[in-house]
Amino acid sequence: MENVRSARADAGGDVGSDLSEQIKAATKANHVRAENTELMLSYQKGRISLTQYKLLLCSLYEIYKALEEELDRNAAHPAVAPIYFPQELARVESLERDLQHFFGSDWRRKLIVPAATHRYQQRLRQIGKENPELLVAHAYTRYLGDLSGGQVLGKITQKSLGLSSKEGLLFFSFPGVSSPNRFKQLYRSRMNSVELTEGQRAAVLEEAVSAFELNIQVFDDLQKMLNATAGTAAPPRSNAAGLLSSPIVQFAVGACVALATVGMGMYVL
Repeated sequence: MENVRSARADAGGDVGSDLSEQIKAATKANHVRAENTELMLSYQKGRISLTQYKLLLCSLYEIYKALEEELDRNAAHPAVAPIYFPQELARVESLERDLQHFFGSDWRRKLIVPAATHRYQQRLRQIGKENPELLVAHAYTRYLGDLSGGQVLGKITQKSLGLSSKEGLLFFSFPGVSSPNRFKQLYRSRMNSVELTEGQRAAVLEEAVSAFELNIQVFDDLQKMLNATAGTAAPPRSNAAGLLSSPIVQFAVGACVALATVGMGMYVL
């Protein structure tokens, strides 16, 4: 909350009145906190297993399905319409193809997601029905993060998994965007043009902070899921050390860079 107040107070100063800049300022502390965790640093090693990547894809699918269905439903809303780019940004179809590649035609029956993913879904559904303008915070942090880090993370994932083609990596690809940098400029411009009351703007900034926290909770829950299934035969100390460098944790935080701007994603926009 303090970060949000600071961003609002600075609206006439260094931060400026642009909503995109205010979101960046409001979420700065969250960015720093995530960036300096051991998990974020260990991700730089680029280690991930196929099993862990598949588990992450399941959660991403459920999150994006909720987000994009709410964006579709509110496409004509004055706050949503300017940043509604389904042809260029939609991720659900790509995730469906990735999941089918790894799980087969009955992939929907094999989806496994943690409780935090369901909470994230519920939040997106709630604001889609009650406060559609708050969808702007989630769309901005996720999609522009995707565009900022998607290509790099796609290459890291392909190399780590030893994949010989782009199959299973479509999530990282944006064929409808010829120039990510130019598109991000357009997106920011469109978002900054959204007319919001002072109260609505404050709520959007708070929701951007919540978006960071919801993603962190998802990745924490993914780690717990893997912890529970990693096996208990190893000595506790060794198992703990293994978890700290677990590929799912490394990839989850790295994915957070691109998907939720927890890390470098948003800050290279």
